[in-house]
Amino acid sequence: MATSLLSAPRALADPASPGRRRLDLGRLGPNWYATVMGTAIVANGAAALPVAVPALTAFGRAVWLLSLGLLPILVAARLVHLARHRTAARTQLLDQPSSAVFYGCPPMALLAVGYGTLVVGAPVIGTGPAVAVDLVLWTVGTLYAVAVAVGIPLLMITRHRLSVLRADPTWLLPVVAPLVAASLGPALVPHLPEGAPRTAMLYGCYALFGAGLLAVFALLPVVMAALVHNKLPVLLLTPTLFLVLGPLGQSATAVNQLADAARLAAPGLAPSALHLAVLFGSMVLGFALLWLPVAVAANLRAWRAGMPFGMTWWAFTFPLGTLVTGASGLARHTGFGGFTALAGGLYVVLVAVWAVIGVRTVTGLAAGRLLSG
Repeated sequence: MATSLLSAPRALADPASPGRRRLDLGRLGPNWYATVMGTAIVANGAAALPVAVPALTAFGRAVWLLSLGLLPILVAARLVHLARHRTAARTQLLDQPSSAVFYGCPPMALLAVGYGTLVVGAPVIGTGPAVAVDLVLWTVGTLYAVAVAVGIPLLMITRHRLSVLRADPTWLLPVVAPLVAASLGPALVPHLPEGAPRTAMLYGCYALFGAGLLAVFALLPVVMAALVHNKLPVLLLTPTLFLVLGPLGQSATAVNQLADAARLAAPGLAPSALHLAVLFGSMVLGFALLWLPVAVAANLRAWRAGMPFGMTWWAFTFPLGTLVTGASGLARHTGFGGFTALAGGLYVVLVAVWAVIGVRTVTGLAAGRLLSG
């Protein structure tokens, strides 16, 4: 398995010029959008928590501003990468399946930052501009997500040489992106004109929910079987076990967000949507809480075995964040304190993990161990 996008920071340094460092955007893959995703979900999780804490609101806005600043910087850097390093970009997309799956990250980053701008940034920049930003980023992110969810599996079955026994959780990245679009689109419903626009958004998001969820259900048994049969080939891939949590938390988030939107877009369906949200969300979070200790135990084992820091560590953040938003939605709709406690506890863990990984990433960049040549 190629590990060009999974390398530890030291492996990304160019040994040809040890005496001087320079920024090498040829090493900037789509996996770097995970830094934006992981940062945005911290802000979005703060807004979703069913508790009112003034300091939490200020913290969420600060983190949202950070994600909003990171996104255009990364987009610009990637455009330079695509223009000046076409061979590397073609390799990432066409030739290396282990790299191609990370094209699921850019649309999720766009969607997460757009949603954060609406729910966290509106008091800062105004509701009108926030809606406009989210509408643009959601539209672009959704089109991108659908293109990736179609294109990468198409490459897998027509061009890439793969074995199902070599599958790993990164295979879920391209198909989970529509689920993210489905869970974040409903927030725009109150800001759309009454009638057809709201209804179209609601049903469109349900369609995206079905597309992403069923694709995940098709791939998840393959990933599980491969993990049992082949194990993880390298320690650095162990954090990707957390990616299994992403579609679980995201689908729970989606059904709860869609239940809120149904009250405005399709009132007749609202009771059924709410029942689906509570029942489906509870069951999916139940499986997530079963998988979470497996992922934690495996990573503790890998850490004791010397697992190095790498970009795969960002796999800890976004999936944990989706569990926070999923549990928060259930707390909002049921009033059950257990869901509130679960969301709050997971959020504390999320912030701690995000802070550690963020510091390690910044330190790696400053020391010339990331994207340097």
